[in-house]
Amino acid sequence: MPLAMDAVPADNRLRVGDWAVEPDLNQLSTQGRAVKVEPKTMAVLLQLANRPGQVVGRETLLSQVWPGVVVGQDSLTQVVIKLRKALGDDPDRPTYIQTVTKRGYRLVAPVLRPAGTAAPPRRPHRIRWIAGAAALALLIAMGLWWSTGQQARRLSPGPDSVVDVTQPPTLAIAPFEALSQDSQESLLARGITADLLSDLSKSSGLSVMGFSPMEGRPGSEVSSHARYLVSGTVQRIDERLRLHVFLTERATGRQLWSERFDSSLTDLFAIQDELGPKIVRMLPAKVSEAELRRMAQRHTRNLRAYEHFQQGQAALLLRQKSGNETARLMFRRAIDLDKTFARAYSGLALTYAADYRNQWTADAAGALGRAFELARTANEINPDIPETYWTLAYVHAQRREHQQALKYLERSLTLYPSFADGYALMASVKTFAGQPAASIPLMRTAMRLNPTSGYLYFLVLGRAYFFLGNLEQARINLEEASKRNPEYLETHIYLAAVEVAGGNTPSAGWEADQIRFLEPAFSGRRWLDNYPMTDDGQKTKLLQALDPLGL
Repeated sequence: MPLAMDAVPADNRLRVGDWAVEPDLNQLSTQGRAVKVEPKTMAVLLQLANRPGQVVGRETLLSQVWPGVVVGQDSLTQVVIKLRKALGDDPDRPTYIQTVTKRGYRLVAPVLRPAGTAAPPRRPHRIRWIAGAAALALLIAMGLWWSTGQQARRLSPGPDSVVDVTQPPTLAIAPFEALSQDSQESLLARGITADLLSDLSKSSGLSVMGFSPMEGRPGSEVSSHARYLVSGTVQRIDERLRLHVFLTERATGRQLWSERFDSSLTDLFAIQDELGPKIVRMLPAKVSEAELRRMAQRHTRNLRAYEHFQQGQAALLLRQKSGNETARLMFRRAIDLDKTFARAYSGLALTYAADYRNQWTADAAGALGRAFELARTANEINPDIPETYWTLAYVHAQRREHQQALKYLERSLTLYPSFADGYALMASVKTFAGQPAASIPLMRTAMRLNPTSGYLYFLVLGRAYFFLGNLEQARINLEEASKRNPEYLETHIYLAAVEVAGGNTPSAGWEADQIRFLEPAFSGRRWLDNYPMTDDGQKTKLLQALDPLGL
């Protein structure tokens, strides 16, 4: 028999479809069967039940269910999966929770509440809209609106769009799709996407979401924050390139511009020279001619060098010794073909820094010295790209020269305001120097710019929260990092420390087993020998947490 409604506290009780919902107990019941759910799962259900039949955006759910905590989209996805499983719902033929692509979720089952109860009131938005309209009218009255000539050559928003004219337009770039399974075509598509991200981020009048070139590739998801979206397809047929690029307004779905390029593969760089400036000129962005010229600068004009560089980036991302050696070989080949390819020098520097950091070489000091020489060479060749500053900063951080690292990162962010990795590394350096509280706002900025961020972003956040003593948020972010890369040693080290500090002995033991599996002879003290942290108090705190585990 279904659970009677009067078994639920009067102020909380409700029924969703066939299920009686007991929020205080985190329990769902139907036909004499009760299912326990996690608190976050119940919280998501209640948020949806407060607006039955309406689409609730992913960002709304994240902010309401995880207030004050920086988590990724995967956290919400996993909770929805658990909720559907508890309700017995089929995502392909939903009777409870419908996914609305690129928007959020909608509760399609009926919601019943006892007489005298109602869903919590929603905050009215009327004042904000009136204020926005008044501000817009004031700007027009003051003559600060764009000139007629600018309006003629740039896109105006759709009839239903409301734009904050005080902020630069936001743009997301979807990973360009390779139309075949050819590995070279996939690398080419990834390279074109990453280069376009880098080019567009040179503009101070444009906010580019998801800019993270040090990953060598963009995320697989696209930020829902951006007003405009660039997407495309790539096809390589022998020595010919077919590239189709689209610019879309996200709110209305209108295709604002598209262009097809069909030419020799050797024309790739000429196409890239045109692409960034063309897209910018179609947007309501204030961009100087100098920025447009800088946007069209290529990193190399040698196609084979470019291909070797992309192969090196892909191998470097593996963060394994064998992949590091492959990356080094590819970067060297790229440099052999183009002695002025600064990004290849930066990549090569990172392979030597990885040897030092991961203790993959007997000559650790020599590896770090070589990394520094190569990073400095890259920056001298081209001081106009973020990678060269980022790599110099990273190597300085490994040398425990944190002020120098911060100086180069500040320079990179002056040149590239949307450089998410710059903020993330700056946050990491702040924690290494004993300032974990300063890391949190920097990481929030990085994650806003790159909402599809990878495991390292969550590791940086988790590490900062651990040293701040906020074990709950440390665990949340470190678990997110572990989901994205379960084989990264440092994540398990901090997770083990968090579980010990929180008194969770079984979980701490499990993390210790993972550490020993990844590195059988692991020693916390030896690991810290090549760790960039200079704050002795933090190092002591970490070792004390690992000590009960024999680490």
